[in-house]
Amino acid sequence: MEMSGIISAIVIGIVIGVLGRLVVPGRQRIGLLLTIVVGIVAALVGTFIAAQLGLAETKGVDWAEWGIQIVLAALGVVALDRTMGGRRR
Repeated sequence: MEMSGIISAIVIGIVIGVLGRLVVPGRQRIGLLLTIVVGIVAALVGTFIAAQLGLAETKGVDWAEWGIQIVLAALGVVALDRTMGGRRR
């Protein structure tokens, strides 16, 4: 992967992480850095799933791929929030 690919993956991961966090109702007790990491992982896994389902590489905006990524990010945010919820910082 080239440097531009890494940078775009990080930027897309940030957007996906923030959108995933916005979808989850209530207050989440995880930090911004974990939200970004969840977004990056969700973006990569969501792209893989969309490719396996034949939903990637369509003309225009890949709404289905974005939807999969956002749902995965929301699930990741909820999972981390529940895992880390009892811990105080």
